[in-house]
Amino acid sequence: MTDPTACHSSPVVQMRGISVEFPGVKALSDVDFRLLPGEVHALMGENGAGKSTLIKALTGVHSPTTGVIHLSGERVTFTAPGQAQAAGISTVYQEVNLCTNLSVAENIMLGREPRRLGGIDGRATRAEAAGLLARIGLTIDPASILASHPIAVQQLVAIARALAVEAQVLVLDEPTSSLDAEEVEELFRIMRVLRAEGVAILFVSHFLDQVYEIADRMTVLRNGALIGEYLPAELSRIELVSAMLGRELGTLHEVQRRSDARHPRAEPVLVASGLGRTGAIEPFDLDIRAGEVVGLAGLLGSGRTELARLLFGADRADTGTLTVNGQSGRPRGPRSAIAQGIAFCSEDRKAEGVVADLTVRDNLVLAMQAARGWARPVPRRTAEAVVAEYIEKLDIRPADPEAIMSTLSGGNQQKVLLARWLITRPRLLILDEPTRGIDVGAKAQIQKVVADLAAEGMAVLFISAELEEVVRVSDRVVVLRDRRKVAELTGDDVSVDHVMSVFAAPHAHTGAVAS
Repeated sequence: MTDPTACHSSPVVQMRGISVEFPGVKALSDVDFRLLPGEVHALMGENGAGKSTLIKALTGVHSPTTGVIHLSGERVTFTAPGQAQAAGISTVYQEVNLCTNLSVAENIMLGREPRRLGGIDGRATRAEAAGLLARIGLTIDPASILASHPIAVQQLVAIARALAVEAQVLVLDEPTSSLDAEEVEELFRIMRVLRAEGVAILFVSHFLDQVYEIADRMTVLRNGALIGEYLPAELSRIELVSAMLGRELGTLHEVQRRSDARHPRAEPVLVASGLGRTGAIEPFDLDIRAGEVVGLAGLLGSGRTELARLLFGADRADTGTLTVNGQSGRPRGPRSAIAQGIAFCSEDRKAEGVVADLTVRDNLVLAMQAARGWARPVPRRTAEAVVAEYIEKLDIRPADPEAIMSTLSGGNQQKVLLARWLITRPRLLILDEPTRGIDVGAKAQIQKVVADLAAEGMAVLFISAELEEVVRVSDRVVVLRDRRKVAELTGDDVSVDHVMSVFAAPHAHTGAVAS
């Protein structure tokens, strides 16, 4: 870790002992962080590491439970984002938070418009906005409507707006997530200009190559705790991945996994050829055969869920074809996917899976009813039979079909969602983080169910952030990085070490590459 005395500039931001607690959750635990003027400082960590919480503590969204924050040497306490902004801390979020129906100039100067004769001076507003646009080298008409420009330009307008308040600290939260390679290079050009002017930039990104291209220093968080502060030159990519995940390459305990595909010569259930969606995932090829489990591995933001949603038709592909059961075409939507025998358990159990106020029975038969169509209700006797069968088969507790879904534990809710799709007898089951947030016992049960389903001939696409879990259940592992398929591992190459090596391998080209 970098020696704190190695840098002689006084920090513009100094956070010490920052802890943030919510009921039952400690999101940050005694974290130190510093940001120097004229640097790009990358904040790194996986989902749940505490990056967003630290940013919100700095920008007045959350009040720290303990700890102190100094800005330019003075202790500050922000209770609202407006106070942080007034003090010179501006934030540009992944989702552009501007008024797209207004002009570029109106967005840049909103709330700070020059006044004349009791009203807004439009000419002066456009002139000041033009000066800020020129400062970052963005040549667009300040009078043009913001919505007429692509997302990349809108993000640069958001940066120009941040400069309008004379920001000494600029927080960029996943600014490159929707940008292509040329747009990323333009953003980096502007970041370098601002860095040279002395602006301190806090940069959050999941793209490792981009971090190594632009960052002067990195701070790594894991599970709400500080792991370390590093110079990019002193921390290799594989060491960074190890710090983020909490695993050492070469010393990881390998779990027993399925040694070979059970049906290596079976016909593909699904074949994706050049399937992709602009801004979500680069075109990829993928085949999944009956009786095999294909694991999908990638760091947060790598495109795992985006790939799954394309296969299920939840998002519409704009390139490539998808062949399911020998029939070729583009996914037309979830209803079409269900009719073709594809089932999808979303990673967002609460928002896209559980109907909390309905009974276990009602939750279980939802997909079965959707497959039949709402004009053909599932007969009560049929529903009771399949519900009883799957409550027993997956050991759902309590074993009461009348129990309200919200009263079940997370693990049992997950088993209900899995059973919901199994009732439809799919040929391909897509599982996106099926064991997230559940206890060890329920996790082991779900992993066994996956193995049993494959043994019975079902094709399974298994997605998990836990590399050991992916390796344990998978016959093949497809690795995503920066929204692009970068490797497919088989045989003895299916190991945690190999997957982590692919995560950390540098790309031939830097910029907006996909994970």
